[in-house]
Amino acid sequence: MKLQTKLTLFNTISKLVIVTLFVLLLPGIIESINKNYTDSRLIKQRDKLLEIVHKKGISNYIENGESYGSYLPLKEEYISLDEAEPGLHLDTIKDEKRIIEQDTIDYRILSHTFIAGKKNYLLEIGKSSDTIGETSGPLQSIAFLLLLGMVLLTILADQAYSNYILRPLRIIIRTKLLGKKFPSFTAYKEVKTSTVDFQHLDISIHKMVETIEGAFQKEREFISNASHELMTPISILQSKIENLFEQDDIADDTKLRLLEMQKILNRLKSITKTLLLISQIENHQFLKEDTVTAGSLLQDVYEEISIRLQDKNINLELGVSDDVELINVNKFLLFNLLFNLINNAIKYNRENGEIMVTAKWASGQYAISIADTGIGIAEEELPFIFNRFKKLKKSLSQDSFGLGLPIVRSIADFHQIEIQVFSVQGEGSTFILLLPPGLINSTVK
Repeated sequence: MKLQTKLTLFNTISKLVIVTLFVLLLPGIIESINKNYTDSRLIKQRDKLLEIVHKKGISNYIENGESYGSYLPLKEEYISLDEAEPGLHLDTIKDEKRIIEQDTIDYRILSHTFIAGKKNYLLEIGKSSDTIGETSGPLQSIAFLLLLGMVLLTILADQAYSNYILRPLRIIIRTKLLGKKFPSFTAYKEVKTSTVDFQHLDISIHKMVETIEGAFQKEREFISNASHELMTPISILQSKIENLFEQDDIADDTKLRLLEMQKILNRLKSITKTLLLISQIENHQFLKEDTVTAGSLLQDVYEEISIRLQDKNINLELGVSDDVELINVNKFLLFNLLFNLINNAIKYNRENGEIMVTAKWASGQYAISIADTGIGIAEEELPFIFNRFKKLKKSLSQDSFGLGLPIVRSIADFHQIEIQVFSVQGEGSTFILLLPPGLINSTVK
C-alpha cells in the first residue's frame, strides 16, 4: 500500500472515530445546550417581571391576596406568582412535574422568592420539557450534517496536502530508481523539496547509486581487460603445442599429455571469450540494427544444433504459429541467446527425450518458449540460475562452465526481453521469452 494511501486511510479512520464519538455525545450536548438556553430565557423573564414589580408594585399582579397565574396555549409555558411563607428562600431551576387542568406535565421550572411590600412572594416560571426537546432533533441533524461536511472537506484537504508533501518522494523514486536502468548513472539532479528528510534521501540515493555504479564499472572493466589479456597467452600456448605436434621425435605419452593441455586451453579460451562477450554486451558495444523473422532465426539455430540432437537421439519440435518480424535487434546476439537455451535443453535432457520450441502470440505478448523433458532444476536453485558467479550442481555434473544462462540474461536485458522460468525436478524445464513491443514490427502483426 502506498504511503499516501496509508496517510489518507489513517486520517479518514481517525475522523470517523471522532464523528462516531460526536454522534454518541451529540444528544447529551444538545440537551445541555437546550437546558442552558431555556434557563437563560427563564432568568430573563424573571428579571423582567421583577423589574415590573419594582416599578409598578406587586398589585400589578396580585390584588386582594389572590395568586397570579398565566398560561400560554397548549400549556407550553406558565407563570405563577403567590404569597409564600416568610422563612422560605428559593432561587432554583430544575425539572419538576405540575398538574395543570388534570394533566401532569413535565416542566423546566425557575423558582424564586422575593420581598415586596413587606411580604414574601414565590415566583415560578415554567417551560414544558416537551417544547424544549422539540428542537433537539433538528439541531442534531444540522450539527451532524455540518460535522459530516467538515470531515469530508478535511479529508479532501488532507489528501491534497499529503499529495503535495509526498510529491518529492514520488519524483525521487520515479527518477532516481524506477526511471533508471540500474546501475547506469547520470549527473546528479536535485529534487526540489523543502522537506529535510526528502533532501537527505535524495542525496543518499544518489551517493549509493554512484558507489554501486562505480563498483559495477570496475568489474566490467576488469572482466573486459582480463579477457583481452588472457587471449594473447592462450593463443601463444596453443600455437606452441601445435608446433610440438609437428615434431617427429615426440613420444606417444607426451602427445597424450599435449592433447590434454590443448583441451584445457580450449576450455580456457571458451571461458575467456564468453566473459568478453558478456562484458561487451553489458557495455553496449553491440548495435541493434538488424531485422529478422522469428521463424528464420529459430530455423538457423535448429540447423546449427541438429548434430547434437542426434548424439542423444532427442526429438526437437519446432512450431512457429505466428511468424513475426523482429526489428531493432542484434541477430548475432539473439542467435546466441536461443542457441544457449536450446543447447542447455539438449545437455540436460534424457536419452530419447523431447524439446518443444514454439513462437506465438499469448495474452497480447509475443512469446518464444523452449520446453524440455530433462532433469529439471531444483526449486532452491531457480533464483540463482542466471548468476555467473554461482555454478549449480547440474553444471558440475555436465562438466559445464555455468556461463550459458548468464549470457542469456545479458542478451535478454540488452533487448529488454523478459524471461520466465518454470521447472520441475525430474520432469523438465520451460524457458519463456516475452518480447517487448519495440522489437516487433506492428505492421506485420
